[in-house]
Amino acid sequence: MVATGPIGGAVAREAAYFCRVVANLPSLNPFRVLVTHRNFRRFWVGQTLSLIGTWMQSMGQGWLALQLSDSAFVVGLVAAAGSLPILLFSLYAGVVVDRSDKLRLVKIAQSLLLLEAGVLWWFTWSGHITIPILIALALFSGMVGSLEIPARQSLMIDLVGRDDLRDAIALNSSGFNLARILGPSLGALIIANFGLAWCFGVNALSYLTVLVSLASIALPKMVPPVIQSPWAGMRDGLLYVLHDRPVRGLVEMVATFSVLGIPYLALMPVYARDQLGLGAGGYGLMLAAVGIGGLAGALGLAAVGRRVRRGRLLTVSALGYAASLVAVGAVRSPRAAVPLLLVTGCLMIVTNALGNGLLQSLVPDEYRGRLMSIYSLIAVGLPQVVGAFGAGAIAKVVGVDWSIAGTAAAMLVYGIVAFRRYPEIRRI
Repeated sequence: MVATGPIGGAVAREAAYFCRVVANLPSLNPFRVLVTHRNFRRFWVGQTLSLIGTWMQSMGQGWLALQLSDSAFVVGLVAAAGSLPILLFSLYAGVVVDRSDKLRLVKIAQSLLLLEAGVLWWFTWSGHITIPILIALALFSGMVGSLEIPARQSLMIDLVGRDDLRDAIALNSSGFNLARILGPSLGALIIANFGLAWCFGVNALSYLTVLVSLASIALPKMVPPVIQSPWAGMRDGLLYVLHDRPVRGLVEMVATFSVLGIPYLALMPVYARDQLGLGAGGYGLMLAAVGIGGLAGALGLAAVGRRVRRGRLLTVSALGYAASLVAVGAVRSPRAAVPLLLVTGCLMIVTNALGNGLLQSLVPDEYRGRLMSIYSLIAVGLPQVVGAFGAGAIAKVVGVDWSIAGTAAAMLVYGIVAFRRYPEIRRI
């Protein structure tokens, strides 16, 4: 029966309106971007598989440094060595990225990282590994990363376009955290059955997956930009950040939260062994807990899409991340540490993905490589060189618990002040 008359017409109009609203709602599927964009799907699959090997190497490298030195300070020093070149060269690398074919840069960098992992495997397998060699290889990896990270981050918009950029960044974080879950777990199994060296050998092989995926990506030919001197390019990038208030506020927030918050991961071998009484397997479990929480947070962020005001969500996640990390530093039971690390991992990744996504959504394309180089400097270089080195030194003096909880408390105080100072971030 067809509804007629004024009432029937009104019902029909309301029903039609409701159908239009439902039809226009964005999908809750967190993997929508993978389905929509073939190039991003290929990139995401290869990158995620490679990151599993990277996390195996990261776990093995931290444990190897602890075995060779029995020192929290040296563990922090090795982590810092891997990021020192990022701190030194990222600003120049951003100028190179803005001038160059980003896909080609990522291919070259991934090939060099394969070489580094292979050399680390050989030295460890042959029994010739020492702390100086470990630090030298970490420095080489950091030099490559100083170019690879801003190039890979800047490549994202070419793979998905501006409209899906923030969801793609969130989904890329999910791959990172899936690898964080699987990598340490597989690493613990490999250490137990085949020896520590094979964490590095498997990582070398894993780079083949990302190289294959990158080779299958086709992008339009890059239009050469107007050439500036490197110093002029760096100056213009820094001036853009200083003069754009929302961007400056986000950069300050990312830098502070990275320096004070991220280094707890570098101290995880010491935290697992000395504070929780765990071995290599338990250390892998703690890293996996962070990864599971991070994966849940990243998938949730990709699913909500543009439904929420991301500046407000950033405020909640950042302050919650700091508070949960204070609690992590205080606990001494693995049963209490696991759920806290799940929450911390979730809030950490949501905070990081939101900061990255908001910055990339605000920046003009001509500054993208330089802004991402600044992002890699403050989100990767500073946390390891300043944060991990400082956290390792503090842990050596007052213990790993005070090192983690104390820096997290400082981060919480800063966050409360910063979000009041930059209220426009909450309105983004």
